[in-house]
Amino acid sequence: MIWDYFIYFAVASLVFWIAGSIMAFRISNFEIPNNSFIALATGSLIFASFILWMWISGGRPPLRTMGETRLWYSFFLSVIGILIFVRWKYRWIPAFSTMMAAVFIMINLLKPEIHTKALMPALQSLWFVPHVVVYMFAYAMLSASFLLTVYMLLKRKKQSVKNDILVLEELVRVGFAFLTIGMTFGSLWAKVAWGHFWTWDPKETWALFTWLAYWIFLFIIGKEKYLKVSVSLSLLGFICLQICWIGVKYLPFAQQSLHIYYK
Repeated sequence: MIWDYFIYFAVASLVFWIAGSIMAFRISNFEIPNNSFIALATGSLIFASFILWMWISGGRPPLRTMGETRLWYSFFLSVIGILIFVRWKYRWIPAFSTMMAAVFIMINLLKPEIHTKALMPALQSLWFVPHVVVYMFAYAMLSASFLLTVYMLLKRKKQSVKNDILVLEELVRVGFAFLTIGMTFGSLWAKVAWGHFWTWDPKETWALFTWLAYWIFLFIIGKEKYLKVSVSLSLLGFICLQICWIGVKYLPFAQQSLHIYYK
């Protein structure tokens, strides 16, 4: 079974990500490519190769179970960490994105899931892959914005907070755009599969809460007097995101949801 080889790909990826994160703190300039960038990118390519192998060998996109979505989330976290490192020169972001990715990798290693079942009819749709992949990229991007928010809260020197705010706003804008696209794809898919664009399913409702939290954040982020509210909304949006993705399946009234991932 392909999943039995996941540990080797995961360990190899983590070794390169950790090495790249350590080197990121030591580089004297940010010319690209540098050793840190090469190590981080190599780790992401190794991880991507496992996802691609699963896709080809399984004959379906590996997006069916919660564990499979965690693969995409970890991969996108690593890629976004590299992009932020290169674009804004945050030396710490590769280390934090690696740590967050490692948590979800460890969950997959400690709690193996079934990854070989065929897709149910509703998932055999052209909307399936773009909807889930776009959403997972949005989740990873907004998770990166959460890391930046925490960094800002822990930061002692306040003189560069304005620059951090601009970066945070840009991250959330990108994540929000993909969140909106993913929600749109989901609505079109629901119309084809079940005849309705929106059914107020628990997962759909929490997706809307998440979308609204980030929409309000973007609406007020440019107003300095609402800075604390903006930071709070960034944290609230991340909490809603985690409930929408992971937590909603534990709610009693959500057990009949059509959106719950397979175990």
